[in-house]
Amino acid sequence: MRAHQIMTKHVIGVSPHTSILEAANIMLRCHVSGLPVLDEDGTLRGMVSEGDFLQRAEIGTGRKRSAWLELFTGVGRAATDFVHERGREVEDVMTTNPITVEEQTPLDEIVHLMQKHGVKRLPVVNDKTMVGIVTRADILQAVASMARDVPDPTADDSHIRDRIVRDISATAWRPAGFQVWVRNGVVHLYGLIFDERARQAAIVLAENMSGVKEVHDHLCFVDGYSGYYVESPEDIKAAG
Repeated sequence: MRAHQIMTKHVIGVSPHTSILEAANIMLRCHVSGLPVLDEDGTLRGMVSEGDFLQRAEIGTGRKRSAWLELFTGVGRAATDFVHERGREVEDVMTTNPITVEEQTPLDEIVHLMQKHGVKRLPVVNDKTMVGIVTRADILQAVASMARDVPDPTADDSHIRDRIVRDISATAWRPAGFQVWVRNGVVHLYGLIFDERARQAAIVLAENMSGVKEVHDHLCFVDGYSGYYVESPEDIKAAG
């Protein structure tokens, strides 16, 4: 999946000369936490987000620095902060040279960039012209609309079992004596685990196999030091 497949194409933007007040009202009215800043020809100039409005003189949240700290950081930084806290137009507070992606950028790279740079949205550009934006909400929508339920001609019980065994055997947390029983898409997992976290990992792996309808956990926990043995929570509940 690539950027052009999930991006929002009709993006609300502002100009560098939009007032701070108007930009804030647009965010509130449109229920967005950030806006691209565009020139008249659609060239991306920057991004402005709700975080850029946190330190503002009019609400008494401007940055407070001691005289010693201002001497250490220099007058340039103090001047920049002054503009950011008291500027009246978007260009005074926006982030310039934002991280961008192209229409063919893969989804995994988009997620990596968001995590690496701590951003919630990435403009999609063609040359320097903005053609869309990918937000965390777009990624969430992609997850929600995944074609997981599209029929898979090889998703019969035998194929399901073979795939689960193969994929779990390749993990570092694979259960000892692992066995899988599948009937009509209902999966039963058996074996010994030595860390409770492996239980959830095995269940998630099975749930993500095409054709699986239910997963039942029969994995038993064994303490590697004492040999203490506990049946799965599902089996304990069924026995009670």
